Amino acid sequence: MSSPVYFTTIQPSTLYSGHLKSVTRLPLFSDWCVTILLGLFLRTSVPEGVNSVIDGIIVKQLKVHADERGWLMEILRCDDEFFDQFGQVYLTTCYPGVIKAWHCHREQTDRLCVVKGMAKVALWDGRENSPTKGELNVFYMGERNPILLVIPPGVWHGFTAVGNEVAFLINCPNRPYNYADPDELRRPYNDPEIGYDWSVRHG
Repeated sequence: MSSPVYFTTIQPSTLYSGHLKSVTRLPLFSDWCVTILLGLFLRTSVPEGVNSVIDGIIVKQLKVHADERGWLMEILRCDDEFFDQFGQVYLTTCYPGVIKAWHCHREQTDRLCVVKGMAKVALWDGRENSPTKGELNVFYMGERNPILLVIPPGVWHGFTAVGNEVAFLINCPNRPYNYADPDELRRPYNDPEIGYDWSVRHG
């Protein structure tokens, strides 16, 4: 069973995974209204064409605190329910038109956040015993949709910048990089088994 996921705001572009811990009932809303609204939220949170969200994927909606001095956004806390341990923190960038894919880890969990620009992050479940084996999910994340995306071991992932800006991505994995024995598997960005088209959608 996936860990709970918390949303500070409802955004249809954000995928849903796990379980809502609680629903705050407004005084004027009856039970059937809450049920209908919650059902609409869950349906619109999964993009059209996706059968199910990949098992174990967690999305944490991030809250921006802004005033005349600037703004602050928390990304990861040690009291997040999905947090297990600290490995390292690193920053990577992606230039427009570049595709960084596909990567996978045997043991490492990735926790991704795009802090500048926008990125299209694609995931593919290649785990043999996963209930969502073969599923592919796509997230659009960054300044216009600030989220933390938690990716468990065995899930292939890659990303590309959206638009004409460089995408700045922070990863807070639960293991440090092992230079002697890297926990890193790779496939080409156009791997035929995954079959994902990275081109821009038009229309």
